[in-house]
Amino acid sequence: MKLLLELYRKKQKPIIHMVRIYKADGSNVDLCRKEAVEEGAKILIENNEGTEIARELLPNSTVMLDSQALLSGGIQSIIPNEVIIYKPRWGAFYNTPLEGYLKKRGINTIIFTGCNYPNCPRTSIYEASERDFRIVLVKNAVSGLYKKAIEEMKNIGVSVLTVSEIIQEIDAL
Repeated sequence: MKLLLELYRKKQKPIIHMVRIYKADGSNVDLCRKEAVEEGAKILIENNEGTEIARELLPNSTVMLDSQALLSGGIQSIIPNEVIIYKPRWGAFYNTPLEGYLKKRGINTIIFTGCNYPNCPRTSIYEASERDFRIVLVKNAVSGLYKKAIEEMKNIGVSVLTVSEIIQEIDAL
């Protein structure tokens, strides 16, 4: 993930970080985690270090989530061409400004990396497919990916590539 982010920054390509943030009162927590949060679990709680994007993936160490702006539907710009968007559920398109952001910029291809394929990446890829975006899944930059999932992604028209293959494609531009 870090190699791709560095290349995208160098080439001034758009980068979108999708994040989950739970309000301290638990009012926006999804049902499968609601009880745990209500019982005191500090999962993705706003203004908490555990909610922040991994420092290694950010353009500089001063970037912090603006939870209030993100939770109110805003898009947080961190450097030119790089933003953070809050998503209230597994999918990146559900109740978010992502689709409008992409279309406004003429972006028709999304390259997916991320954590825990069975949840957020898979859901977001299906949502992107439903919206007719071209999709690339970077198989060695997504955790939790398994063989059957790669086959399923290819069956819905997703290109499944490696970091090295993406770097070659971008460098060729």
